[in-house]
Amino acid sequence: MSALTDMLSRNMIALKVDARDWKEAVRAAGKLLVDSGCVEPQYVPAMIRMVEEIGSYIVIAPGVALPHARPEEGAKKACMSLVTLDRAVSFGHQDYDPVTMVIAFAAPEKEGHLEALKEVARLLEHTDRVSRLKGASSVDEVLEILERPQG
Repeated sequence: MSALTDMLSRNMIALKVDARDWKEAVRAAGKLLVDSGCVEPQYVPAMIRMVEEIGSYIVIAPGVALPHARPEEGAKKACMSLVTLDRAVSFGHQDYDPVTMVIAFAAPEKEGHLEALKEVARLLEHTDRVSRLKGASSVDEVLEILERPQG
């Protein structure tokens, strides 16, 4: 197990989600965080506000967005969710739009999620693995891709 797979349990993954726009995509990823009990419901609109206020900085790689909010906006424990979209949506990022995978995260303290975020960054360096994640047809397939050592 890794920090990433510790935070990204089976019930935190949803595939081929129908989202009409970036807000629906963020809400879908945020709902998994709320349903798991790791964030308060107000965390989801706070993630949307971050994008509205700061911009599409959360689109961190081609087709991948990493929405989050401040710890004090309702994060109860460190967690992540992963959502793939059935069709791409635009976040307004000049280089990395459109987005087909959303990885939302929350942490009650600023450093609690750093190891998992480092693993996400390492994962994103492997475009073949990212492509396989985006096209995964089952949660088991996603977990297998994530658990396989990176090299």
